[in-house]
Amino acid sequence: MIDQIQKFTESTNFTNALKITIAAVIPVLLFTFLGDFQMGFTIALGAFFTYPGDIPSSPKHKINGILFTAVLVSVANLIINIVYPYPYFFYPVFVTSVFFLAMLSVYGQRTTLVSFSALLAVSLAFAHINTGWAMIQHSLLILIGGLFYLLVSLIFHYIRPYRYVELQTVSCIQLTAKYLKLRGDLWSPDADKKAIIEKQLHLQVEINAIHQNIREVLISNHKNSGSSNQNRKLLIVFVSLVEILELALSTSFDHNKLHLKFSEYPNVLATYQKLAYNLASNLKQLSKSVKNKQKFTPKHNLIKNLNDLELAIVAYENHLGKIAASEGVFMLTTMLQYAEKQIEKIKIVERAFSLAILSQDLKGKDKDLEKFLTPQHYLWSTLIENLSFSSTLFRHSLRLTITILIGFIIGKILPFQNVYWILLTISVIMRPGYGLTKERSFNRILGTILGGLIAFGILYFIHNNIIISIFTILSMLLGFSFTQTNYKISATFVTMYIVFIYGILTPNVGTVIQYRILDTLVGAILAFLSNHFLWPSWEFLNIPVYLKKSIKANQNYLKEISIFYNKKGTVSTSYRLARKNAFIEIGNLMASFQRMAQEPKSKQKQLPQVYKLAVLNHTLLSSSASLGTYIQSHKTTRASEAFNVVVDTVIKNLDNAIALLEENTIHPQESITKTDLALRFTELKNIRARELKEGNTIDEEAFLLKMQEAQLIIEQLIWLTNLSENIVKTTKTLLDS
Repeated sequence: MIDQIQKFTESTNFTNALKITIAAVIPVLLFTFLGDFQMGFTIALGAFFTYPGDIPSSPKHKINGILFTAVLVSVANLIINIVYPYPYFFYPVFVTSVFFLAMLSVYGQRTTLVSFSALLAVSLAFAHINTGWAMIQHSLLILIGGLFYLLVSLIFHYIRPYRYVELQTVSCIQLTAKYLKLRGDLWSPDADKKAIIEKQLHLQVEINAIHQNIREVLISNHKNSGSSNQNRKLLIVFVSLVEILELALSTSFDHNKLHLKFSEYPNVLATYQKLAYNLASNLKQLSKSVKNKQKFTPKHNLIKNLNDLELAIVAYENHLGKIAASEGVFMLTTMLQYAEKQIEKIKIVERAFSLAILSQDLKGKDKDLEKFLTPQHYLWSTLIENLSFSSTLFRHSLRLTITILIGFIIGKILPFQNVYWILLTISVIMRPGYGLTKERSFNRILGTILGGLIAFGILYFIHNNIIISIFTILSMLLGFSFTQTNYKISATFVTMYIVFIYGILTPNVGTVIQYRILDTLVGAILAFLSNHFLWPSWEFLNIPVYLKKSIKANQNYLKEISIFYNKKGTVSTSYRLARKNAFIEIGNLMASFQRMAQEPKSKQKQLPQVYKLAVLNHTLLSSSASLGTYIQSHKTTRASEAFNVVVDTVIKNLDNAIALLEENTIHPQESITKTDLALRFTELKNIRARELKEGNTIDEEAFLLKMQEAQLIIEQLIWLTNLSENIVKTTKTLLDS
């Protein structure tokens, strides 16, 4: 229990909640002491509005982002106050403001949160309309609140500048360990491979998000302020974790074939599975040590596990004889080499947290790092391009604007006490996707009812304002802590926090709770109905876009592998970028599938085919990575024409799949026949045999092993060809149905 509490209080979410709680509570306490609670509360509101715009980034981007948010929410509040008394001006300005504030989301994650902050400010502007100097003063106090939050945020940043990225790195290590554990599960004879692959795909979405968070901070710091020892350390760890993931993804084995091959020698595979599990276990243990700032002492001796596997291979070879066991030995040796490489990468991560890191330790891996960041360009053209119904964000902005307008009109016509709470509920709940809006609607209603009942029960028995104030602060802290992880719990504590404030300010708290629940119910119902009926963004409409991007990213990655094989040398930045994009796009495709699965059954069109395409793309990425990893880690000969012909065939197949998704038709291309393709594979094998014979003197046994190695690469090319053909066929089926 104590460990769980400690884990919670050391999390990024709790730290962020602590920042906003401090920034909101200090002005209220200070100005209440000075006899002006309203001024303190307005400053606290400014901090609350500004808080969403504070996302992890370099200090420069953090300051600019928070300043822009503070100014925007202050101006938005002032505009509503100025035009509200004049209905002919108010409604056009109100509608236009809400629409364009919502459209800010086209510029990326930070502006999405800035947009959210501004919409909250517009909604809460109706809580108390000011006139004359009072409205200017009110807006200035909101701006001061935003600036005060900036000060608190910067203090937190400079006290522990690497805290966020350290916690993200710990999470990344944990998720990578979980991925390796799933790879180990595949070695169980009765493993449910379909379920394990699905878990891997879902995990890929989480890993991609963590990778992006770490890139944004680490690379920005490296670019803007040079490389401190801590930044270098975390950069080496991050690069190694990416390589561990690529290595795990690239080393795909035919588990059924291996179980059949070693059915009479189960000890060999059991020894390997133990090693695979221990790789994951040591990584998981390392993440705990880093988080708790403890010295890492590995639980498992990986070198001993590796030696055990070598002994098991030797015992297998001795039992069958060298010639008879050669194929099995080659398979097992491939597994052994994979484990050796993973241990090497894991040791780098371990050393990074125990020794000082120098610039040369990066070994050129920090070259062109800024290219791995997604550039943010705030151009008018981006906004203009999205002003059409083909844009999901345009439809969402229009839907949100109409819903807020309907909510405002309902609040004015019917005897609702607080129209702003309806608008606030709509702004908080509505998301571009149906599934998330539905989920948040349910959680918001449940959290509001539950929070209202709990808070009312506490106020029924406790009447001391000091105790209620303590409950208020705790509820605020916990409400913001759970915003990102559990919206139901967050809504419960936020409701309690609001009820406690009213409990201090007004004796008629029961009526307040009733109206809050009613307002929330109306806002949630409006949000849910709007997402269902007003230009809904059903995910099956977006699936072709994500499919096309994933196939294109895989294609580019394969092209880079082919270029590297033909030109040799060091791994280029373009190769690493292509690899990164392939990982990201398969994660985006799976995230789209997850959203589709949350929608009504009638809208889950071709769900099995979409899942099959996600698995095929993931397997294609795995096979490509396997080829790329082999070429990087082995001294390869000159790429033959046969190799290039086979790779070109795969690329053309992927081109056909992309053409289908773009135009529902395949462009006629000069393609290679099945017979020609088979001849190319035979040619590849003959070329390899000739190279070996013409080289150094080599005995028959060594020659056999080398030829089996060549066969492994050829099988990988055959597998790539089959996968690309299956992608085309499944894409046709998807579009035809």
